[in-house]
Amino acid sequence: MGPVVERPAEPGTSRVAQLELLKQRAAERIDEAAERLGALSRAIWSAPELAYEEHSAHCELTRFLEREPPAASWAVQPHFGLATAFRAEWATPEAAAGPGALQLAFLCEYDALPALGHACGHNLIAEVGVAAALGLRAALEGVAAPPPVKVIVLGTPAEEDGGGKIDLIEAGAFKDLDVVFMAHPSQEDAAYLLDVAEHDVTVKYYGKASHAAAYPWEGVNALDAAVLAYNNLSVLRQQMKPTWRLHGIIKNGGVKPNIIPSYSELIYYFRAPSMKELQVLTKKAEDSFRAAALATGCTVEIKSGAHDFYNVLPNKTLCNAYMENGKKLGIEFISEDAILNGPSGSTDFGNVSFVVPGIHPYFYIGTDALNHTEQYTEAAGSQEAQLYTLRTAKALAMTALDVIFKPELLEGIREEFKSKLQEEQLLNTPA
Repeated sequence: MGPVVERPAEPGTSRVAQLELLKQRAAERIDEAAERLGALSRAIWSAPELAYEEHSAHCELTRFLEREPPAASWAVQPHFGLATAFRAEWATPEAAAGPGALQLAFLCEYDALPALGHACGHNLIAEVGVAAALGLRAALEGVAAPPPVKVIVLGTPAEEDGGGKIDLIEAGAFKDLDVVFMAHPSQEDAAYLLDVAEHDVTVKYYGKASHAAAYPWEGVNALDAAVLAYNNLSVLRQQMKPTWRLHGIIKNGGVKPNIIPSYSELIYYFRAPSMKELQVLTKKAEDSFRAAALATGCTVEIKSGAHDFYNVLPNKTLCNAYMENGKKLGIEFISEDAILNGPSGSTDFGNVSFVVPGIHPYFYIGTDALNHTEQYTEAAGSQEAQLYTLRTAKALAMTALDVIFKPELLEGIREEFKSKLQEEQLLNTPA
């Protein structure tokens, strides 16, 4: 971890005024690159790719950082832990000369959804990450004797399916980072939302085929098992806590009406506010799957996904700094009550938030359309979204400058991170 940085103000300039000038420079640099950033986002949006297959987006991002003026300015590792992950780094002279630098990372996502494309706006997440890093670097280049800081852009694929950030955690990509930043498109601006823990399963039923008209009694109907399981979980919802969620599909239900289906397959996601509650919900659901197998005479196979997504640990100290900067740029944030009573999803950033302090705000892109819809796909590729996307990038870059030049802020972020981890460990300890 890097040190707490403290630097004196330039002669004749107050510390606060100097920091504001640096923030202004960061915003100006983002504006200077706005056209190129918009083209980057549009290129990713125009060629949507699924998790772990984001080869075109990966190429666009790494090429942008390799070519963005000044030439060869970012040290890019194009295949960092995963084929479509990357790491780009720029360091101040003091940081480049030796160890002990403060390391701040901006995370990019760029995978899309099947059939819908960029209906969650991950092209804009990538743009925000790159833009904020450009702004922060430009501000630090304007300091006569900048502190030892490394600015990192981390390309994190496969958020929609698989959990690329978890793969990268396991590969050690987050080991030496001090604070991480990213932002996600939404319908409003929020410093954080209550993103919850998530577990997914694939359930396979095996029965016995038979002629459905001539001798159905000889068959064992795997589709019946799938339908029973689906209905079991629908009934279970009455006994679920209001903060729990489950949703799924029947992916395979047979091949022809006159053949008793010998195989069926379901995919389900379970969500809860904590890993402890998620385990309770998962057990209830798995009991329902097994009950359907027993009732129909099928055998059942329940396979968990590669990774569980943890709930996000919000860092209110960092969130407050982000809100202060965002308000200066005209961002209107929803209230705490709206956050606590509003909708939420899940993200592999939750796992990151258990490893390193970070922020994952949400931002308005000029539409009331909902994520994961055709309308949101269209909005994510619109010119209107650019204003809000770059404004968010500026707020992140400005917040990063606060982290660098306000030692008490960084200490507060670290202390809250430790405290939240301890609280979570107590919450998830078996009674």
